[in-house]
Amino acid sequence: MPRDREVDPSLNRRRLRIALRKAREAAEQSQGQAAHALDWSLSKIMRIEQGTVSLSVTDLRALLQQYGVADPVLAGELEEAARGSKGASWWAQYNDVIGPQFSQYLGYESAAASIRTYNPIIVPGFLQTDEYALALLAPRVDEAKARRIVELRTARQERALEGEDPPWTFFVVDEAALHRQIGGPRVQRAQLQHLISMSERPKVSLQVLPFTAGAHYSTVSSFILLGFLDDEDLLYLEAQGNQSIRDDHELIVRHQECFESLREIAYGEDKAIDLINQIRDSIDSS
Repeated sequence: MPRDREVDPSLNRRRLRIALRKAREAAEQSQGQAAHALDWSLSKIMRIEQGTVSLSVTDLRALLQQYGVADPVLAGELEEAARGSKGASWWAQYNDVIGPQFSQYLGYESAAASIRTYNPIIVPGFLQTDEYALALLAPRVDEAKARRIVELRTARQERALEGEDPPWTFFVVDEAALHRQIGGPRVQRAQLQHLISMSERPKVSLQVLPFTAGAHYSTVSSFILLGFLDDEDLLYLEAQGNQSIRDDHELIVRHQECFESLREIAYGEDKAIDLINQIRDSIDSS
């Protein structure tokens, strides 16, 4: 499945969010000042700059005039983005199993140039097999809902890891996740074999943090860092209310440093695959 970066409305809204925020800051105006000058509500400006709403060409032109943007090429590009900002994003069909916080995160994920993931307990979602994911969900949701969540997860995997220009993906998986038999021996063996297969994909880096690594900043918490070519990193914390964090720079830097530290102490890809093979072969799947 292609990633459809050019056509998904969320990506057009993101383009507008970044450009209009930069234009406002260049004009040295606060969100409140811009809203007052245009006789708009402050929340309208905030939603536009958060990329959570579409934008009409008429409203876009009012903003560009307010910010003094006179470049006709840029204005034309943003008008095209405004026209393409309407409509449902690819994940709208899964709104029965996702909330607004996660929906917002998916908009960021769709535009990411790099994805860095650490999980201390289970295999990261991008690398899970369907059977593993279903077994993981079984204690918490009914089977019908679990299958819908797995369908969404599979769609995310395809968009992030396949296509002509997938993002760079970096995974640090804790050794504990390799031993924990989610779904039983057969499912776990298949999951470990899937990890090996996924590690052979282009732009995929898989490392394993061994038990001997000891404690670190994110010892008990998973996190995802999204990197962009035209914006600052975003931190996603699923276990803390599906938070997508862009403005807490200190917290983001702390997790950036943590991930680099994890990569330094984790097994490199060859050694990681050797360990995965060893654990897989030790599991009795009979």
